[in-house]
Amino acid sequence: MKPSIANWNERYADANEYLFGTAPNAFLERLKARFKPGMKVLAVCDGEGRNGVWMAELGCEVWSVDAAPNASDKARRLAAERGVSDRMHISTHDMMQWDWKAQQFDAVVGIFFQFANPKMRTSLFQGMQDATKPGGLIVLEGYGLKQLEFNTGGPKDAENLYTIPLVREEFSKMDIEFVEEYDASLSEGARHQGMSALVDMVATKPL
Repeated sequence: MKPSIANWNERYADANEYLFGTAPNAFLERLKARFKPGMKVLAVCDGEGRNGVWMAELGCEVWSVDAAPNASDKARRLAAERGVSDRMHISTHDMMQWDWKAQQFDAVVGIFFQFANPKMRTSLFQGMQDATKPGGLIVLEGYGLKQLEFNTGGPKDAENLYTIPLVREEFSKMDIEFVEEYDASLSEGARHQGMSALVDMVATKPL
């Protein structure tokens, strides 16, 4: 196991604590109307499954992927508790090694996977686009540069944070519906608490 993955796996070791809570991400929840029953969705670096399980509760068939075995175990438990195990395909896999072109999804969702340095991030962003079928949806949320001032979660390295120009450049081949940067108070488990600098994007893949 890579040291970085081992570190995350250790963070997820407490079976009684969901680090980022069990409720869906607030930005993702605002997009509820975009997720229809029967949609095939890929949840990138889905951690303990809070977002994947929520989309499964909406009737989507969800592929929830994370590199940390402890996170996947907790995602399976959460899916069972919510009665959506039959709609959750939970995989423990390093997304840097994921075969993005093996399957096309109606939606690909990436929420706060900011362990990635610029090179890794470009690879992941391209993978998300490769995995989205024409006309499909891409949803992205991450921390912006101002997050270093707030210090309420996320990476300590500025190069791992998002800006609007960066997101526009990385997804320049997509039809970007909107990308915005703003401050908002988060309450997502113990690790995301307080005022935060956020960058959100919704895009679709051209037909």
